[in-house]
Amino acid sequence: MILNPYLAEFIGTAILLLFGAGVVANVNLKKTIAEGQTPWVLITAAWGFAVFVSVYITSQSSGAHLNPAVTLGLVIAGKFSWSLVPGYFAAQVLGAMLGSWLAYLTYLPHYKLTDDEAAVRSTFCTAPAIRDLKNNFFSEAIGTFMLVFGALFIVGPNIEISGSEIQNFGLGSLDALPVGILVWLIGLALGGTTGYAINPARDFGPRLVYQLLPRKNKNADWSYSWVPILGPLCGGSIAGLIYGLLSSI
Repeated sequence: MILNPYLAEFIGTAILLLFGAGVVANVNLKKTIAEGQTPWVLITAAWGFAVFVSVYITSQSSGAHLNPAVTLGLVIAGKFSWSLVPGYFAAQVLGAMLGSWLAYLTYLPHYKLTDDEAAVRSTFCTAPAIRDLKNNFFSEAIGTFMLVFGALFIVGPNIEISGSEIQNFGLGSLDALPVGILVWLIGLALGGTTGYAINPARDFGPRLVYQLLPRKNKNADWSYSWVPILGPLCGGSIAGLIYGLLSSI
């Protein structure tokens, strides 16, 4: 089934966040089956497999970017059309909001039992282990650089979207597993500093959902929110630029 590319990005990002936010809720909230289990191994593995499933479902329709940093990196590398960027960005953010909201509804009784507001917020958005904004920014940038740079070497030209200026690159179904493994590896190796958003939509959309929740002591920490937005966009852009330079040699 071939979907409208914007709809595919919306659905894919929603699935990504449903699984990704869901596993964080499963290990951080009270009275869940997985409460107290080795959280970081579970979380990084789940995010990797969430990417795999989401990419596999939507790759033939939109290229399965599911991440504004990936979209921007592909554009700068000359592998995607600028004209599609606004629609992709909007679909990714809205999809992330839907996915995190569905995860919230799934674990609603457990949210009601959880008094630790930092644990609750962690199921929606990221936060640094040590608050050092320069280092936090670098951590998000280098993690996203590795994601986009690696993906550019994995993916091929697998879709052509009507009305676009060039043939568009994305993640094909055969590329889904290696990209999922790459996300898992980034989390295990580089994610311990900030919780590795490496995706502006993944952090901003759910953070906005959290802000809208009827909780008394919530703190969405908007003073930090620019880091998981600009860091990944910067890292993805540099990856696209370097890939483009290497391709021209």
